[in-house]
Formats: sequence, structure tokens, C-alpha cells
Amino acid sequence: MAGGSNRAASTVAVLMGGFSSEREVSLATGRPCAQALREAGYKVVEVDCDRDLCARLIEIKPDVCFNALHGPWGEDGAVQGMLEWLRIPYTHSGILASALAMDKVKTKEVYVANGLPVVASVLADRDAVAAGHVLPPPYVVKPYNEGSSVGVYIVREGSNAPRLAETMPEVVMVETYAPGREMTVTVMGERALCVTDIITDGWYDFDAKYKVGGSRHVVPAEIPAEIETACLDYALLAHRALGCRGISRTDFRWDEARGLAGLILLETNTQPGMTPTSLAPEQAAHCGISFPELCAWLVEDASCNR
Repeated sequence: MAGGSNRAASTVAVLMGGFSSEREVSLATGRPCAQALREAGYKVVEVDCDRDLCARLIEIKPDVCFNALHGPWGEDGAVQGMLEWLRIPYTHSGILASALAMDKVKTKEVYVANGLPVVASVLADRDAVAAGHVLPPPYVVKPYNEGSSVGVYIVREGSNAPRLAETMPEVVMVETYAPGREMTVTVMGERALCVTDIITDGWYDFDAKYKVGGSRHVVPAEIPAEIETACLDYALLAHRALGCRGISRTDFRWDEARGLAGLILLETNTQPGMTPTSLAPEQAAHCGISFPELCAWLVEDASCNR
């Protein structure tokens, strides 16, 4: 939809819900985005996605799909491929970037190829991880293709191997634990917005991300100029290297004691949360971009062949 539109005549289908483990997060993202787009002057249809999504979109005939889905099928290139087939312009990243960023192993390969700092990690069988340490503690165990801190285990020094839930995939990612501060940067188009320092009582897990009061965000982060510049540069480079479009958010850990050498990238999210406690809208607001303006920008940026 790049190039502008008559908002009052444009129908935007906000895709939300779905059937991944992140369904509730997606609903929490989609509903405020739909309301913001109405405030911005668009005709909005809220679509709680199910297996009949293709048929529903053919019936609705939207001008644009605003992708507010999270997790598998909505964030991994699957729905993007369907929208390409239907030739409906859509927001956020395209097929390849979505698939790459959703796969944490492939993402790290892209990071390394572009000189971005990461910590060591391996893919391991779930049963082997539960039977003994596959990396020296401390380390983190997580699915390699989920978001929102779903299924993350931290194994401390002196701890036994983790008892993984049966819902964990058969193959998991085991990653050296990166100590330090949790920080993030949103990229909007070709602009890295700012750095947020995320302060929690413990790990930045699902509750810390989505429950009111679960974490405190310092925007902009109170960090040395060298670290701020590196975060902004790294996030923009990650966005470009993965081929992201629209907005993305790259997460970091920073060990202050090691200076610049202590800054590493964790992952890049092509479908950042847009809930009342989410980081991307908060950074946009800090830069003078209101929530309706951010959502409208995403719609105006929408296209196929992303």
C-alpha cells in the first residue's frame, strides 16, 4: 500500500489470535491495534484467525492485512506466503525474513556472518538435555522457533539438568547464559528508535513481558554513549541482514563489567508485541510517534513482495 491511500475508503483486516501458544498475546496485540487504526480513520475488520483464514479473506476483500499474529503460522512466513498468494498487501516482514528470524539458530548464523556478537549455542535432543548438561552451566534452554519467552529454562551453576515440559519440542536450543542487563531496540523502516533498559526482579519471562507491573522500562536507557550507539547500529544491521520490513525489535544482553565486549544480541522479533505494556510502541512514543500514527505508518508501508 506504499504510496499513500484514502484512509476512509481503505479496509484493513487485523489478523490476530490464531492457534499457536502465543494466541492470547496476539489477541492482546491485535485489539488495541484495531482500535488505533479506527482512530486513524481506517475501516477495520478484526479477524480471529483459524484454518479457514484464506476463505475469510477472499470474502472480506481487505485492501491491507495488518499482521498482529505471534508465533508459528503467523510469524514464521506461513501466513505471509498465503497473503502473497492472495496478493493482499500486508504489514511487517515478508516470507524469508519472517522464517529466518523465527528460527533462532538461523538468526544467529546471519548475525555471525555479519559480524554481530552472540554467545555459543547448540541444538540438542530434548531427552539428552534432561539427562545431563550438554553445555557447562550456566546456560539457557529454549525452543528455537518460539517467541514471548515461551518455554525458557535457566540452568544455574550447581543445578541439575532441567526437567523439560512435555510441550517442549523434541529438539531444543541450549545457549550459554549471558549475564547483565536486558536491553532492546526497535527499528522502524530504516530508523533505529532508541534503547530501552528492561528492569525485572528476575528473568524477563512471559509474565514480566505481558503482566502490568511485571517489568520496568527505562526509556531511553541510562547507558554510556558507546553502548547506546552500538545497540542502535547492531539493531539496524540485524534488521537489514535478516531482510526485515516495517518494524522489528532486537534484544540484547549487556555485561557492564566487560564494556563493549559484554554486549551480545539475543534475537530479532519481526512481529513485536503491541500491547499496552509492549516495548515498540513505548519507544515510538518516546520519539514523538503516537500509537495510532505507528499503526497507520505500518498500514501505509504495507505491500506484497516483502
